[in-house]
This record gives sequence, structure tokens and C-alpha cells, in this order.
Amino acid sequence: MSIVATGLAIAVALAGGSVALIERQYRQRPGNDLHMTAGDWQLDSSDPRHYRLVGKLELQNRTPRQEIFIPEVEAKVTLLSRASIDGIKTQVQITPHHPDAAARPDGYWFAYIVKLRKTTKLEVAIDLTGDQLDQLQTAWIQIHYITYGPEGRIPKTRHAIVPLKFPDPDAPEKWRSTEAGDVMPIYTHLLTHLDDPVSVVQRYVSPHAKPGDVVTIGETPIAIMQERFHHPTTVNPGWLAKRLCYYFLPTSSLATACGMQTLVDIVGAWRVFGAFAVGAIAKVLGKPGVFYQLAGEQARLIDDVTGTLPPYDQFIVLGPENPQEVVDEIERETGLLAAIVDVNDLKAVKVLAGSSKIPPGLLEKALLSNPAGNADEQTPIVLIRPAT
Repeated sequence: MSIVATGLAIAVALAGGSVALIERQYRQRPGNDLHMTAGDWQLDSSDPRHYRLVGKLELQNRTPRQEIFIPEVEAKVTLLSRASIDGIKTQVQITPHHPDAAARPDGYWFAYIVKLRKTTKLEVAIDLTGDQLDQLQTAWIQIHYITYGPEGRIPKTRHAIVPLKFPDPDAPEKWRSTEAGDVMPIYTHLLTHLDDPVSVVQRYVSPHAKPGDVVTIGETPIAIMQERFHHPTTVNPGWLAKRLCYYFLPTSSLATACGMQTLVDIVGAWRVFGAFAVGAIAKVLGKPGVFYQLAGEQARLIDDVTGTLPPYDQFIVLGPENPQEVVDEIERETGLLAAIVDVNDLKAVKVLAGSSKIPPGLLEKALLSNPAGNADEQTPIVLIRPAT
């Protein structure tokens, strides 16, 4: 081989190695990692014809070595009500609270740079005027913002779901009889990521509970309070998800590319593929359900779009995280035995976590008829009073 050819081969090899190294480093970088928090939301005014909802949020630059620009921010509000909202007017104002720049008096959002590992803040004020504001249940706020940085210009959305109506926790008790004892579905406000399980139990359950009672909460409301839900627009289905989803029943939450990709993102592509391959063989041999055993608990718990009540019917909701820790905290803070359950109208009762002192079989018998309901009853909690 000539000197020229040898040199060319060495150059190609070095170039190939450099490209591989650059690609590897690129894949390890987070890109435009600018995160917007859920925020602190308060109803500053609740006059009969004027509500003013104010949210204070923070933008956090979590990109290790890059400054991230935020050139645009805007918000959209969707109202959920028990009555018509035709006569209600909505006005939104976004005010930046940057540490080194004053807001413009005309309300214009000027492009701002969030420096390395720094934050900036903003305020979203929503004015609602009109009739029947007292019938409003929830405000679903979508804050659309543009990140501009090493990954280019990327749109993102922060979803904030804020309750506007709260039921009376001292409402008359409505008990039902079961084989295991009496049960009472507990009506609450629409639970959101702004709530926590202990506070909800103290607010709605404690006024009715007695020693020995058991409080059960659905797994989906727990996951929602943990902010374990995301919009399908944030999911990028890959090759595997787009193909495997066709093999699941249409009623399965894994029968869409985004639902399946959500599982892939949680447990990994190889585990999902392996579970599918082994599960398919087991099903041919007359043993169904192996896929869900091998793919992990989240495979059963993911709720795809339409899987729960509005506005969460627009989201993919995961299963709860560390359910036993949640149960232990409820028992410790309230003194009530507690459980997190997955119940449906098909008389299937699955206990994800429960207090150790709950009598065996009590939950399955008491919840067999699904007293919480599977529609939009908004009764995520069921209080059980065991038969004596």
C-alpha cells in the first residue's frame, strides 16, 4: 500500500472515530433542558361575576453547559363547568419577573436568556367575568413556551389543572351495605398535581371516619397527585412502539403508539420486546397474561387517552410511584388504615399497597361492586367501615 493510501486510510479512520465520539457525546447531552414548574396557583378574587386566578411559576435551566433562550410564552385556558360557559369571558396576562430585567408596560414578552443553572420567574393572571361562575369546576391552563438553544427552536407546554370548586367535606353521609361492611364513596374536588394524598384525606375523610375504618384511594388519583401524567404531544413513538401496539386489544392502553412508547420509556425497549416475544409464545401455549408479568407493573397501570375523567381524558396517566410509602404516610398522619387500589366494573379488585392491619379479603369483598364508579362520579376515595 502506498504512503498516500495509508495516510488516506488513517484519515478516514480518525474521521470515523471522531464522528462516533461526537455522536456519542451528543446523545448524552440533554439539549434544550429548560423546565417550567407546576407553579403555585391561588384564586385571588371569587366575586359572583369575577374570578381572578393567579399562578406563579419558575423556569429552570437544567442544561449543564448551555444558556437557553425563551423567546415566546403564551397561555390558553379551557374551562370545565356544570353549566354553559358561553357568557364567560377570559383574559390572560403573562408578566415576566426576571432577576435582571423589568417587565414591559405593554405586556410584551421579550426574548430572555436563562443562564447556566439559573432560573427566572413569571406570573400568569387569568380574569374570568360573566354569569354562573359558581358552576365552574376546573381551569385547565396550557402554557406554551419556546426554548431556543443547542437543539434549535423547540416548543414545549406546561399543563396546570387548577380546581375552582370544592365540595363541602361535612356533606351528609351516604353509606352502602356490602358483604364485608358499609362503604361510603367520598366526593372531592377534581384532584390535581397541586394536591397531596394526606391533605385530601384529612379534608374529606377525617370528618366521617371512626377508629377501625379503612380509607381506599384509586391508583389513578394518586398518580395524578404525583404529577405522573403527560400529554401525547410530548411522546415520540419509536419503531418498536408503532409496530407492537397493533397486537393488543383495542381496549388496551398499549394499543396506541403513544401508550406503548410510554411503557418503552419507563422499562426500556429490550424488556418490552422480550416480554412481547415470550408472551406471544406463552399465549400460543394457552397461558395468557405473561407479557404483563414480564413487562412490569406499569404495563397494567398505564391509562391511555380517554382512560379517566376530563380533562385527564386528554392525557396518558401512569401508575403511582412508591404506593406503599403513600399508604404508610396516610396511616401515620391520620391514624386511619389505608390502601391504594385499582378497581373496575368487571369485579376486578387489585390492591397495589395497603396497611398491614387490614383484614385479609376485606378490600376485595367491600370493593367488588366498584362503589367509586368508573365514569365521572369524582369519588376517588371510598371509606370502608368493616362489619363487626
